[in-house]
Amino acid sequence: MHPVTKKRYTAEFKAQAVGLVGLGKPVSAVAEDLGLSQGVLYAWVSRSKGSQAAQLGSAGPRAVGEEPVADELRRLRRDYATLQMENDILKKAAIILGTKPSSKDER
Repeated sequence: MHPVTKKRYTAEFKAQAVGLVGLGKPVSAVAEDLGLSQGVLYAWVSRSKGSQAAQLGSAGPRAVGEEPVADELRRLRRDYATLQMENDILKKAAIILGTKPSSKDER
């Protein structure tokens, strides 16, 4: 019998995977996209919920200005960060799966 080696994932990769679940994507879809088991991803999500409770509050950066403009700016920044995180995860998954990410010149 061959010894079973345990895959190691970086904390950044785990945080990004949990972030995708936090954005409302189903655990099954995220796990399949990243080549993980659902159980592993559920464990990461449950561990992160404990650490997220300490991070919640009004200590985050706030935009200065009229309230509707500030709300829109916060929403746009949040959307931008989400898209960047998804893009990074997809790039890493492409590298893991052995496919070359498309460059802007190929479009």
